[in-house]
Amino acid sequence: MTALAAVSAYLPPRRVPIADLADRFGLTRNQVKVFQRFHGLSEVCRDDGTLHDLLVRTVASLTALHGNEHRVRYVLYARSTPAAVPYPLNPLHDVCRLAGLGHAQAFTVTHHACATSLLAIDVAGRLLATDGDPDALALVLAGEKAFTRDTEMVPETTVFGEGAGACLVSPAGDRDRLLSYATQPRGDFDGRLIEDAELLLRFQREYPEELTRVIDAALRRAGVRLEDVALILPHNVNAVSWRRLCKRIGFPLERVLLDNVPLTGHTFTSDAFINYQTASERGLLRPGDHYLIAAVGLGATFSAMVFEH
Repeated sequence: MTALAAVSAYLPPRRVPIADLADRFGLTRNQVKVFQRFHGLSEVCRDDGTLHDLLVRTVASLTALHGNEHRVRYVLYARSTPAAVPYPLNPLHDVCRLAGLGHAQAFTVTHHACATSLLAIDVAGRLLATDGDPDALALVLAGEKAFTRDTEMVPETTVFGEGAGACLVSPAGDRDRLLSYATQPRGDFDGRLIEDAELLLRFQREYPEELTRVIDAALRRAGVRLEDVALILPHNVNAVSWRRLCKRIGFPLERVLLDNVPLTGHTFTSDAFINYQTASERGLLRPGDHYLIAAVGLGATFSAMVFEH
C-alpha cells in the first residue's frame, strides 16, 4: 500500500501584507478588508529567488532523502500551471542533477491545477507498485512562483503565496499509508475567473457541493467515517470556505488546520505538504490517526485523500 516515507516544506522568510498588494491588484480598501476579515488572509510568502532556487531549497529541506538518493526511481513535479518557465529552460532536471537524482525518471504532472500534488502521489504509488521493488522510492516536488496576474489572485477568493514542499513516496509502509484517493474533474468550470463574473459566481455556488461529494467518496473508499477523521489538511485558499464546508458536513472546524492561511496564502500545490509539516511539528497526529487531505484546482478539479498516520 502506497505510503509517505517523509514530508517536508519550505517557506520563504519574506512575507508581504495583503494591503501592500492592493494597488497591484486594483483592490479598494473595502476589498482588502474582505480578504483580511472575511477570508482570513493577512499576508503571503514571497521568495526573492527563481523557481530553480525555490525547488533546490525544497529538496534540501527533505533530510530523509540524504543517503537514499540511489533508491529514488521517479521524480514527479506537481505543478498547477502548465508552463512555468520559457523553453528550453527546465529547472526540474537541473534540480535533479544537483540533488544526485540524475538517474531517476523525472517528469511534470499537471492539469489538475492546485490539486495536482494529490494526483502526483497517486501516480507515484502506482508506478512503484508496478515496478515491484519494495525498496524503491519516488520523490514528489511542489513549488511555484506567482509570476502572472492569474497566478497571484483569484477574485473574491484568495491570494497566492510562494512556498514549496516535497515528499518521498514508498510502495509500502507502516505509517502515513494512503487508504484512498477520489477526484472529480469539472471541465465546465474551465475559464479565466478573473474575467468571467458569471463563471466565477457559478463556481462559488457549486464549490461546496462538489468538495463535499469528493470527500464523501474518499472516506467511503477508505472505509473511514467522517467522525473518525482526526484532522483535515486543507488547501489554504481561505478560511471562510472551510467554515462553511464544516457547517455543511457537520465536522468540527477546530480539526481543520487553518493556521497557515493568514501566514502563507494559497501556495498552489504545496499546501498539503506545508500543512502536514505544521501538523507534525505540533504533534497533531498520533499513530493510527486517520487524516484527510483536500484540494481544489481551478479548471476545475476536486480531490481528496485519506491516510492512516
